[in-house]
Amino acid sequence: MNTTIVVKDQRYLNHLTGEYHPESHYRLERIYRMLQDNDVAGRFTELRPREATREELALNHAPEYIERIERTAGKSHTMLDPDTHTSAGSWEAAVFAAGGVLAALDVLIKGEAHNGYALIRPPGHHAEYGRAMGFCLFNNIAIGARYLMQAYKMERILIVDWDLHHGNGTQRSFYTSSNVLYFSTHQYPYYPGTGAIDETGEGEGRGYTVNVPLQGGQGDEDYAAILKEVLVPITDEYQPQFILISAGYDPYYLDPLGAMQVTPEGFAAMTLLLMDCAARHCGGKLLLALEGGYHLDGITESVKKTLLTLVGEEKIKSSPKTGSAPHDLYNTERVITEVKKVHAKTWKALG
Repeated sequence: MNTTIVVKDQRYLNHLTGEYHPESHYRLERIYRMLQDNDVAGRFTELRPREATREELALNHAPEYIERIERTAGKSHTMLDPDTHTSAGSWEAAVFAAGGVLAALDVLIKGEAHNGYALIRPPGHHAEYGRAMGFCLFNNIAIGARYLMQAYKMERILIVDWDLHHGNGTQRSFYTSSNVLYFSTHQYPYYPGTGAIDETGEGEGRGYTVNVPLQGGQGDEDYAAILKEVLVPITDEYQPQFILISAGYDPYYLDPLGAMQVTPEGFAAMTLLLMDCAARHCGGKLLLALEGGYHLDGITESVKKTLLTLVGEEKIKSSPKTGSAPHDLYNTERVITEVKKVHAKTWKALG
């Protein structure tokens, strides 16, 4: 088996959200076609997902909520909230999306591949214990982390969320736990309205939620600085046993739903930094799961750069090129300083 696995399945395209909805099946259709490009094809192993069981979904969601989503199966349209809709095939797509993450985790834990990318939908990081929101039905990444804790007895899991929007559902899932360190960069204040610097966790989880809220306009250099100055030192101190990434591409510089300036090269650079962290602490074990990203050319090219990085083709050693103006980098350094101040008591590396 190749060192990189990719979860891919046509059932994900059967989650139909409406002709003008930004989270459309065209996103994955474009990505799946890209996987046949000459510079990508044959570089990874395709992995067919399995269906997540109700017990596995219930690791992170209320049983009555799971039943509510199941009742949408076969119905042409159900509106769960103003942004989040289902179609006849959405239930199946959702349980195979969560199951795709779990299938990939099993392969990686067994050492049959080094890293992987779950190219799945619907996305997940907004989904809460008993609520669908923000285009998300089940929280794929959170279910994956719970699965690692239950099935493989892991005690230190790092979740990195670089989606433009804050992953409120993922944060809430682990807000009182030190078993999961949740790190998020996001545009703020923006949907869903969570993710302030002072949201750091409660009880045993205090200090294990690290939010880096950004005003917009940040590009490749800004994100690289945040990861190098905040995430990498914390990660080296935390020493995770597995790294999960909520990979949203709406920070792309032309995305219609955001105001960031990240290029495909910037996403590759972030991937490489996290691969280096995984190599130091968890034998390279790293899994990405697709979240947002609504510019079709942008998400396609950015996923390609990410995949090429995972298979060792993108070797970005110097600072990536930037789409941001100098004043944006100044504002980013100010945010970095504030984040360090808030978290210095928990993480000595930031002191």
